[in-house]
Amino acid sequence: MSPDPLLSLAIQYGTQAPELPRWRLRRWVRQAVNGVARTIAGTGNSGNQGYLPPTFTAAVLTLRLVDLEEGQTLNRDYRDRDYATNVLTFEYGVDPSGTASGDIVLCVPVLHREAVEQNKELLSHAAHLTVHGVLHALGYDHIDAIDAEKMEALEIDILGRIGISDPYRP
Repeated sequence: MSPDPLLSLAIQYGTQAPELPRWRLRRWVRQAVNGVARTIAGTGNSGNQGYLPPTFTAAVLTLRLVDLEEGQTLNRDYRDRDYATNVLTFEYGVDPSGTASGDIVLCVPVLHREAVEQNKELLSHAAHLTVHGVLHALGYDHIDAIDAEKMEALEIDILGRIGISDPYRP
C-alpha cells in the first residue's frame, strides 16, 4: 500500500471554532491517515505491528465540530450515554474498492474544558483527539489493554511528527 492514501475530508462546523481552522484540522487528519498507512506498510515507528487495521487505499472522512447540545444528543442517541463527550467516531469499515470511511465528531466546549482541567494547550489537546478519532475511523480501538497500548503508541508517533509531545505523559 502507498504510504499516502487518497483522502477525501469534509469538515463541518456545527459551532464556531475559529481556533480550529480547516487547514489545521486537515493537517492533523492527513498525518493520522499517513501514520496508519505507514504502520500497515511496516514502516512506522510506533511498534504497532502486532495489530493492524484493514488495509485501505483511500479514506473518506467527515470531521464535525459541535456544541454541547449536539454532542450530548449524539452520545445519548448512539451510545446511550447522556452527556457530551470529547470525541465520537463512527467507523464504517473498508469497502471492496479499498476505501475506509467514517465520521468523527469533536465537541468544542468539552475540548476547551478538558484542556483547562488537564493543564494542556488547547491545540495540542484538539490535535490529539482528532488523531484519536481518525484512528478509530480507520479500525483501531482500545477496548483491551494490548490494543490500547498499540493505539496510544501510534498516537504518540503521529503527534510527535507534528511537534506535539506525548499526551499520555503526566
